[in-house]
Parts: sequence; structure tokens; C-alpha cells
Amino acid sequence: MSDTSRSTRRGPAAVAGLVAAASALAVAEAAAVALSRPTSTPLLAVGDTVVDLTPLPVKQFAVDTFGTADKPALLIGTAVLLALAAALVGAAAGRRRTVGLVGIAVFAAVGLASVLTRPGNGPLDALPTLAGAAACAGVLLWLLGAASERGGSPRAADGADPSPTPSTGDREDAPAGFDRRRFALLAGAAAAASAGTGIGARLLTTSAPAAGLTPGNAVLPRPGDRAAPLPDGADLELDGLAPFFTPNADFYRIDTALSVPRVDASTWSLRVHGLGVGRERVITYAELLDRPDLRERDITLACVSNPVGGSYIGNARWIGVPLASLLAESGVRSPADGGPADQLISRSQDGMAIGTPVADVMDGREAMLAVGMNGRPLPYEHGFPVRMVVPGLYGYVSACKWITEIELTTFDAFDAYWVPRGWSARGPVKTQSRVDTPRDGADLGRGRTTVAGVAWAQHTGVDRVEVSVDGGPWTEARLAEEDTVDTWRQWVLDWDAGPGEHRIAVRATDRDGHTQTSDQAPPAPDGATGHHTVTVTVA
Repeated sequence: MSDTSRSTRRGPAAVAGLVAAASALAVAEAAAVALSRPTSTPLLAVGDTVVDLTPLPVKQFAVDTFGTADKPALLIGTAVLLALAAALVGAAAGRRRTVGLVGIAVFAAVGLASVLTRPGNGPLDALPTLAGAAACAGVLLWLLGAASERGGSPRAADGADPSPTPSTGDREDAPAGFDRRRFALLAGAAAAASAGTGIGARLLTTSAPAAGLTPGNAVLPRPGDRAAPLPDGADLELDGLAPFFTPNADFYRIDTALSVPRVDASTWSLRVHGLGVGRERVITYAELLDRPDLRERDITLACVSNPVGGSYIGNARWIGVPLASLLAESGVRSPADGGPADQLISRSQDGMAIGTPVADVMDGREAMLAVGMNGRPLPYEHGFPVRMVVPGLYGYVSACKWITEIELTTFDAFDAYWVPRGWSARGPVKTQSRVDTPRDGADLGRGRTTVAGVAWAQHTGVDRVEVSVDGGPWTEARLAEEDTVDTWRQWVLDWDAGPGEHRIAVRATDRDGHTQTSDQAPPAPDGATGHHTVTVTVA
């Protein structure tokens, strides 16, 4: 029988394409768990590649629109596009089988290219994609065969035709002899098996206890250099105001990892090498924990993608080792002291490369390789087992999570991940402030109202916060006690609210005398500017 003689109507063929694609994803997921590693699935690899290739405006739109749910949104969007493509390939394959096989081959090639070009991947990581492509081809041909079976019209037991000649509408719905019920059962069974396989593999990945040293069983020693107790009055503890310390579960997470690396700390190591390194060294997790200079510090981190008044900022008590000390032990000198390297490239387990000014790391600020967050080992989502924390710099140039390598180089010799994508090579945090309460759009009662929020100017310190209502004069708010210059600072103002709609704006002035500009600028390329303003209605 020729390739075109077994044609199938577009509807059943499109369904066959969808079911075949689902089978491919499920088999690839299972194969990744059994033969390779969970992160080698083609869906994740293609998603990571899409993240890398996405233009800056689109990426910022995704962050602004979906916030910390940008990764699930990307995966859902990728799955929807894949479903549409699968339906089209299935419909085309219903007329000519070779078209379906070519379509599967094209998608397999895209998946293989994405998988094999991811940092740290090897030939073994191609197996899930190949297994998924084979399953897709098999299921597609099987269902197309079931949807195109030929034969005469069914007859009654006495040989008489139980029904008149099919109407024109019946001929348009399906080929002669097509058994809708049987096809629906076969397609449904294949879809259910795919769903069960894929969900089972994913649950096995996420629920199975991780091997080795994990955040759940790692034990942090007591730091020899403890953080000072939080000053009385540093946390105003007001309803609607962000707490001084951000709980780990609420701490923002903005990165490119679609699947969070689950690193075994017992096998983790950090390589330090490059320009000006007198002695290359490799440091283990146990060696970091055993260092006598292990310390505890309060540091606020902010994301450069944070819009004015945004929530991509948090404050934590970190435990770690001074980064400057580790570098000095390897012979590294600051450019101010004649060192040849002016950029520190930190590389992550997932391949991310972040560039940090060496001068900022070695100028006396509390830059560290952190192992603990708010009294516990780092969560996986925040970089377990080790991450960088550098006060005063946006995270995209300082806060490398799942760090495995530090290379000393120059800004002229190497562009880190974000620079070719339109962001500035150096990212000092800009002085900012935010109104936490009342919320934008709130309905208030007239009379005394508490207006409160946070302000930050890491490594410089906040000196003053002022509030303006309806464009009127700036009124100085009361500042909470300062913990350190590396943490945010809460503020509060009592306002006599009169009836009507009102706009409340805030601005901060840092210890260097710099007051926030009112000029509005987007996050790219080096951080948003402007005054945060909320609008409220007083009854």
C-alpha cells in the first residue's frame, strides 16, 4: 500500500500527533531518570535554550508579568506551542506518513542540539531525547494506522446493510471503515499511559530523597564571628510592612534555572584559578565549614530586574567565609594594589557565568561564599551548597548560586552571561525606597493612618526617608534603628487622611547625600529609578 493510500482525516490525525508528542515527553522524562539525569529532558533543555536566546525586552516583560512564576509560565508556553506543532505534524502525517517522520526528526534534532550544548552535558544526556523521538514515531504510526483501517460498511447478521448509504457529512468526518470508538479508546489509553509515566517519573525525581549531603542533613558549625544582635527598634513589626528578615520560603528567586540543581555537598568543590592567581586551588564543602573565619552577617540582596516598588529584594542573616580572604590566600590582589585581574567570573553548576568587579570584592565589604541562610543550610532554590553574596551589588553581577568555579580575568577579555544580553557589566545597587502599607488601590477610613515601608542603599546606608502626598511638600518619616549599612531600613509616618483619592510617594537619601531621582527608568540596563507611588481612596 502506498504512502498516500492510507490517508487519515485531519481531526483523528491531529489527535494522533498530540498523543504521540505526549508519549515522547513521558518516555524522555522516564529515560532521563533511569539512564541519565532529570535535567537532560528535551523540554527543559529547549526551555533553557529559549531563556538564553530570548531578547532582553521580552525577558523583562516575562519577569514583570509573571514575577517569580516566569519559569512555570515559560514551560507552559513551550508545552502549548509543542502541542500546536504536534497537532499540525499529525494532521500532515495523516495524508503522508513521511511528513510526520520528518517532523519528528526535526524536533528531535532541535532537542538534541539543545541538550548537547548545555554546559556540563555529554553524549549520555542525548538518550532521553532519542528515546522520546522513537516513542513518538511508534505511537504516531500506530494511531494513524488505527484511524485509517479500511473495510466495507458493517453489516447485520443476515447480510443486510443495517443502514443506508452514508451521507456526505459522514464521508467528510472519517474514512470508510473508521471506528471512532476504537480509535478513542486506543488514543485515550496511550494518553493515560503517557500521563502516568511522565507524572510518575517527575514525582520520583522530586520526592525521592536526594543522595549524599543535602540541606536536610547538612550541619552548620557555629560561626566564630557571630552577627551582632538585632538592635531594638530595627524591626517595627507593623501589619503590612515587610519583616526585617525575609523568611527563606518568601525570599525572591530570579535566575535562569528551569530545574533547580540538587547538588550533593559531599562531592561539591570550588576551583579558584586565573589571572593573578599564584596557586590554583580546589576547596571542598567540608574545608569551608572548618575554616576559623566562618562568619555570620546580615545582608540585603536585590535583583536588577526589580521595578520601582517591586518585591525582588530580601534581607537575610547569612553564614559564610570571607571571599577576600580566600582570594588573598591564592595570591589574588585587588586592582587598587596592582593586581592584573579586574573581573571575577563565578560559574554555576547550571553553567551560568556571572562577572563581579574584583575591587568591590576586596575593598573591605562583607563579600562571602555563603553556606547558610537565616540559621539553616542554604535551600536548594537559593544555591545549596554554596553561593556568593556581595553587598552593594545587584545579584546579576554578584550572587552566583550553586557556584563551582571562580576565574580571575578582565572585563576586556570576557563578557559574563548578562552583558551580551543588554545589561551593564557593573551593577551597583541604586538607592531606593518602597511603600508597603497602605497598598496601592486600598480603601481607607479618614483619620490617622500609618504609612510605612522599607528603604535600601546597601554598603552606603540610608540616612533619610521622606513622604509626599498629592505632590505636596516632602515630610520626613521616622526611621527604624539601623542594623548595618548592608541591610534595608524600615520607616514609618503617621498621616492624617482626609476624604478623596490621594497619591503617596516616597524617596530616600543615602549617607553619601544622594537622593533618589524622580526620573522614571526601566530596570535595564543597570536598575530602575523613580519614586514609588501608591494611590489610595479615603472614604
